[in-house]
Amino acid sequence: MSKAKIAFIHPDLGIGGAERLVVDAAVGLQDLGNDITIYTSHCDKTHCFEEVSSGLLKVDVYGDFFPTTILKRFHIFCSILRQFYLVAKLIFTGEISKYDYFIIDQLSFCIPVLVLFKNPTARILFYCHFPDQLLSQPAGLIKKLYRIPFDFIEEYTTGLSDKIVVNSNFTKSIFHKTFKINQDPGVIYPCVDIDQALIETDEDSVADKDIHSFFKAHKYFISINRFERKKNIELAIKAYKIFRDQQNTGPAPRLVIAGGFDARVRENVEYLQQLEALSDSLGFKSFTIRGKLLLMPPATDILFLPSIKTSLKKSLIKNSDLLLYTPSHEHFGIVPVESMLFKTPVLAANNGGPIESIVNYYEDALNATGFNMTLNEQEWAKTMILVNKQGSELNQLLGNNGFKLVLKKFSRQQMSKAFSESLLSIKQGSDKGAFLTVVSSIIRFRYAIVALSVTALAYTFI
Repeated sequence: MSKAKIAFIHPDLGIGGAERLVVDAAVGLQDLGNDITIYTSHCDKTHCFEEVSSGLLKVDVYGDFFPTTILKRFHIFCSILRQFYLVAKLIFTGEISKYDYFIIDQLSFCIPVLVLFKNPTARILFYCHFPDQLLSQPAGLIKKLYRIPFDFIEEYTTGLSDKIVVNSNFTKSIFHKTFKINQDPGVIYPCVDIDQALIETDEDSVADKDIHSFFKAHKYFISINRFERKKNIELAIKAYKIFRDQQNTGPAPRLVIAGGFDARVRENVEYLQQLEALSDSLGFKSFTIRGKLLLMPPATDILFLPSIKTSLKKSLIKNSDLLLYTPSHEHFGIVPVESMLFKTPVLAANNGGPIESIVNYYEDALNATGFNMTLNEQEWAKTMILVNKQGSELNQLLGNNGFKLVLKKFSRQQMSKAFSESLLSIKQGSDKGAFLTVVSSIIRFRYAIVALSVTALAYTFI
């Protein structure tokens, strides 16, 4: 693809998984010689990825003065309002006509406006992380009525893009079940930064020394997830109980449970307390450390590490015997790929994204990178016993295979190439008949808009 001007439009450029993908895609396409600008409604330069804070990527923020909620409600409505203001700004400043491509993700609601006002030769690619209507928290009747117009509009605006891509074949299957859109999405996997494994920083060296000093060559399994109930972390604890009951040779590995934690988030606090209580009820000695790794009671079986730094996370993965990835039906799941990058085998569910990122030992032992198992603690315990019994020989095989797979399939270069090819394919295709398509869709929206007005008014007083 020859040099092109590409605009990304993303709601909130923070430090989440969606933001990591946008940043990686933008850097990758920029490295290929393209002119990249990210437009967003919010970006805090003290709370964003280094590529953004350092100025490597050009980021313009429009509409941050709009509220993100009204009375702690109407989040989706406010997100749409902020996005419409952002696009209106591009229209009135004339910036919209400068671009050859627009890459939109998360919110598709601005696409009809882009179609009407963009350069006629410009094309729009929508990256669907997961249908927004399936991410909405379930609630009562009023909430369901409130969501109807938004869900309706989401489907039609998504369908107006020139090309749709998703993050996994699993998400692709959900996309087809959710939307009646006559377009088969492509698949572009998220990537990891290969330099994390190839280049060791001073901070990485310090973290490695801290890990070696803290664990003193004692083996451990690790689970890394946000402290949220949907992550199913109790599976790791229950499987570990069976493993310990059946482990009768040598010192048993510890279980380390680490991940994202925010003391301001009620679920994070409550779920950590539930996991600690579960550990105690199963007869384990558990210990929780918030901050630097200094001391741990020698008898500790399960160690909780809420809210860890990136360098510590990397070192914990590198030095672990096995990573336990417990969520079910993950859209993609970047943690197993990060684990393979650091040559640590993965045990994950046999559904969702992990079946695409992991080569299962029980199906292809020679090329395996880990294990995909049903979410049953007995089955997981058997695999933990296998890994502990086989030792370094099995770990080296799985680790080396995993690293090679990441280089081949999940590098930034591979993702950038996939984005570039997708953009080129729609550039060579024909325009979708923008004006007629949008007018038709607006007519279809008339009932949705009426429903939105009624339910929003009712929801205000609930």
